[in-house]
Amino acid sequence: MSSTEKIAAGVALLGQKLPDHAVSQLATLLNELGRWGKRINLTAILDPDEMVSGHVLDSLATRPCIEGPAIIDIGTGAGFPGLPLAIAEPDVEFTLLDGNGKKISFVSHMIGELGLSNVTAVKARVEDYAPGKRFDTVIARALATVPRLVEISAHLIREDGQLLALKGKYPAKELEEITASPEWEFIVTKLTVPFLEAHARHAVSVRRIKT
Repeated sequence: MSSTEKIAAGVALLGQKLPDHAVSQLATLLNELGRWGKRINLTAILDPDEMVSGHVLDSLATRPCIEGPAIIDIGTGAGFPGLPLAIAEPDVEFTLLDGNGKKISFVSHMIGELGLSNVTAVKARVEDYAPGKRFDTVIARALATVPRLVEISAHLIREDGQLLALKGKYPAKELEEITASPEWEFIVTKLTVPFLEAHARHAVSVRRIKT
């Protein structure tokens, strides 16, 4: 099965519909990731088959959890989950933020290569980033513990917005601190990623407690 076929099969298993040309754009993204990855360290996953499930489908599995017209992906690395989500949701504005110049160079290259008008790449550390606006969803994959994510990104989350922390196993220990917080509450959603069913995946939505 080619990458394109596997992406299409995985999207069908997720029960999602994508815009025209999105599958070929996602295949191009992985092809370029593999090509760049031979020269610079962008990702630990370089096997084409594993990239489909570990990057594209893992990103798209979070699509039902994102909210609002303005999303920021903090610590985006080589653009995951931000780039696949932006391809899937062309009417939503995405900011992809990372402190690593080489990774942001790749993200910028892909924005141009794929003609994505709804994505902005920013090289900055999240705790130093002050864009003068806040976001409906702040999303982070494998960046830090949930309490640490709240600490470094609270200034980016709208009053009624959410931090969406993407985790592997259910992060019980991390969530104890949030449970004890008078300011924040959370809901955990279990995710199923096609071709990665044996691996646990959870999305933790953290919000301000309304007073």
